[in-house]
Amino acid sequence: MADSKSKIRILIANPNATSSMTDNCLKLVTPTLPPDVSVHGFTSPHPGPTAIEGAVDNVLSSAAAFRALLPLQENEHYDAILVACYSSHALIPMLREELDVPIIGIMEASLFYARTLGARIGVVSTSSRSAIAHRDSFAGYGFSSCLAGLRSCDLGVLDLERLPRQQVLDRMKIVAKELVELDGADVLTLGCAGMTDMQAAVQEAVGGEVQVVDGVVAGGQHLIGVVRMGGETAKRGLWRSSRAGREARGQGGLDTFVRTTGLRVCLCKHREGEVRTSQCAASGGFQGNFERLLIAAI
Repeated sequence: MADSKSKIRILIANPNATSSMTDNCLKLVTPTLPPDVSVHGFTSPHPGPTAIEGAVDNVLSSAAAFRALLPLQENEHYDAILVACYSSHALIPMLREELDVPIIGIMEASLFYARTLGARIGVVSTSSRSAIAHRDSFAGYGFSSCLAGLRSCDLGVLDLERLPRQQVLDRMKIVAKELVELDGADVLTLGCAGMTDMQAAVQEAVGGEVQVVDGVVAGGQHLIGVVRMGGETAKRGLWRSSRAGREARGQGGLDTFVRTTGLRVCLCKHREGEVRTSQCAASGGFQGNFERLLIAAI
């Protein structure tokens, strides 16, 4: 936990390998922070998936991000970590097992926030497959009774950046209005970290009587509160570290895994708040190490 004289430092961990999404998250969250809080960005290293759109992407991105985040956290000592993927991403429980600091994903954080503001939650999702997965996540997080509807924009994650912005916004506005007018939602959540800078447009489309929640901002504020309260991840039950079990099997700790895969993490400050974990000239480059790492993770 941060002491009373230091800033609270929150890491936004983007488990995909698209750095522009991390940049957008930092840009949108920073103005919402109190003076004693700073936010920092992490982008999962290549050759991890550039978007997370299914189970394989989930597993591959979790492996790449997890092994990069452990030495990063050991060096930087962030007070909390926000996983910037709108899903019950595997990286979240992995980090909770091995770290003491508070950790949450943007989906779970947005649901807590949304349930505080309204009774019926609607989700503006990217693809039809993500909408199916989100329904299962609602059940896993205990929010099924609050679900008004899940509607897809029929977009890929990277379409949010690649397609003309107005085309994306028009589709999101249509889906948002359907969630309100047809499904009865009184609060909406944006179902992808890539939608972070589109909250205002969706809010305008549905009007002031409906709240639109961005999970990245909600997650940041949630973690600030948890850190201020002195919260840490409980280690007696589910989130107890699996280190002892690995050592009993003769596999050693995670530091051994990181060392044997040849992982090196660049801790250079490339831009304000950014720590790179992909190839970096300043650190001599380490693309090949992560190729070996992912092969070992499958």
